[in-house]
Amino acid sequence: MSKRGCGFSAAVLILLALLAIFGPNAFGLRDGEMAPPYSKPSWLDKSTASSETLTVKADASRGDVSFSEHIRWNYAPPKRVSFTGRLDFGRIEWTTPLRTFVLSDISGKSGEIDLDARDIPFKRAMGVDPFDDMASVLFPVSGDYSLRVAGQGEVTMRAEGGRWGLLGTDHRGRDTATLFVRGIRISLIVGLAATFIAAVFGMSLGLISGYAGGIVDSLIMRTVDVLMSIPTLPILMVMSSVWGKGLWNLVAVLSLFSWMGTARMVRAITLSLRDAPWVEGLRALGAKRNYIVFRHLLPETLPLLLANVALGVPGAILAEAGISFLGLSDPRLPSWGRMLHEAHAYGAFTVGAWWAILPPGVGIAVICLVFMDIGRKLEERADPRLAAAARPDADVKEAPE
Repeated sequence: MSKRGCGFSAAVLILLALLAIFGPNAFGLRDGEMAPPYSKPSWLDKSTASSETLTVKADASRGDVSFSEHIRWNYAPPKRVSFTGRLDFGRIEWTTPLRTFVLSDISGKSGEIDLDARDIPFKRAMGVDPFDDMASVLFPVSGDYSLRVAGQGEVTMRAEGGRWGLLGTDHRGRDTATLFVRGIRISLIVGLAATFIAAVFGMSLGLISGYAGGIVDSLIMRTVDVLMSIPTLPILMVMSSVWGKGLWNLVAVLSLFSWMGTARMVRAITLSLRDAPWVEGLRALGAKRNYIVFRHLLPETLPLLLANVALGVPGAILAEAGISFLGLSDPRLPSWGRMLHEAHAYGAFTVGAWWAILPPGVGIAVICLVFMDIGRKLEERADPRLAAAARPDADVKEAPE
């Protein structure tokens, strides 16, 4: 594996980390309902209307009779239409190419404007049958439309089409790009935290087992054998349901069943060094056990331990994604596995909303490949024989005839 390949993976990892930290604020991403469910990305289908907003600020103190804003609509009727804001006094008019609707009479005594074209009282006040589509009445044909406010107040009209943002929306109308960026943070936290805790725990037990030997070694290794024989996913499902669905509960569950491989690796290295002449010399000089283990044996295991940590992160991320896909994670955490779970449960496959399926799937694959690439490079640095095996054409000489 080339240095260039590892450098590219490190750059991708840094980019993902920066997106996780600064992404929501840098790109102005917002939570909550943004557009109709499964709205297409804004760049996908130009024949479909995107969400449009029209705001009128009326100030009677300026002496003007009325204030208005105009919009040109050349699409089919939007999926949703709403009017929000506040009107201290006066009237609100919505003018279409066919007729004019007076909205201020239904604003209420409080002056707050909160009108939704799906509400039956709004339809009745406009003289429309409750079973008709009010959005089609407010946007009957292509042409010029205007929102007019005569008096004092501020009113916003929002027409929600079938397109939104960079990656569209999910089944609840939430911005998929926002969920994707927030999912990076969850995956990195779970993968790094669970792997780090498991590495520290496995390293400690591996050092104790390899250096102490005897009954201590047998007890620790038999525990490792038992835990490794248990199917991981079913036990993770059971533990997640028992301990709860919080983020750190999930980290604890994953780390509890991820330390066995690290313990075996560290034990093997410790056994190979325990009876080395320089270790025997340290004992003869009166060095204490803790000094030998943590000052000399631990540094010998660190290169392979770092590689093992990097290679273990993808496993933790995939385990979290699997648990979330099965619906066993906290629904308040917008992880990539939760996105796939909701896409499967709420019909994204049926309606063809690939923008709710492909981004989290690609994100999981990319972040796992990045850590595997980095871990492989660290492993090659720790063991030069692996680096030589990765370059079979290097230093090859033909045998003499």
